[in-house]
Amino acid sequence: MKVIGIVPARMASSRFPGKPLFKILGKPMIEHVYRRALMFNGWTKLGLATCDKEIADFGATQGWDVLMTSDQHTRCLDRVAEAAPKLVPDIADNDIVVCVQGDEPMLLPDMIQASIAPLLNDPEVNCTVLGMDIVDDAEFRNKDTVKIIHNMKGDVLYTSRSPIPYTTKLTPEAGAKRIYGIFAFRWHFLKKFTSLAESPLEKVESCDSNRIFDYGFKQRVAPYRYLPSYSVDSPHDVQKVEGAMVHDPIFKSYN
Repeated sequence: MKVIGIVPARMASSRFPGKPLFKILGKPMIEHVYRRALMFNGWTKLGLATCDKEIADFGATQGWDVLMTSDQHTRCLDRVAEAAPKLVPDIADNDIVVCVQGDEPMLLPDMIQASIAPLLNDPEVNCTVLGMDIVDDAEFRNKDTVKIIHNMKGDVLYTSRSPIPYTTKLTPEAGAKRIYGIFAFRWHFLKKFTSLAESPLEKVESCDSNRIFDYGFKQRVAPYRYLPSYSVDSPHDVQKVEGAMVHDPIFKSYN
């Protein structure tokens, strides 16, 4: 079984145009993401997927596998689905394709292992999302943070930008989790997913995962402990990331 990683990135962003090449501690954000993802030693191949020449040119200077994709994609998983067979032409239906979103500059290699573990351990699981515990009330209320609720088996029930599950005071008992931008799919299911039209709840919440539930399919949460690890959704997140990353041993290893 092959494990294929795709880092999708584009310059057009409604909240943060040019985000992939914005520098964090002197390096473009996409460099942090790709170098850290590359530290996972289970890849068959890892590639950068983009529709923008600036990003492709930067990736080429680093010696990365760069896949040019359509500029019509608005969802990152559509870009991943186009890029995966370009990177690995002999991709098989049961191979695993991992989307490592380009705005997770603090990811850790073992997060990727955690994301694919349910697929390796349970043949009935066709896709996963990494779910990190939420411990901060401000993050719980933040509309940029996509929250997850799941059943006792670990199958996701719904994802929302609203604070779910409802609670007047955030406590560990609430089990609040957020989407961390690493998604893993069996190739046959990613093809199925991207063949479906955008669903109503996907559009309302602006979250791809809701397409899965709207069409009656399942997604397994891959749980991950809380760490002070921050996504970059808007420019004001950069300072927070830099403050945390300066003490990060993984950053020191490639700086």
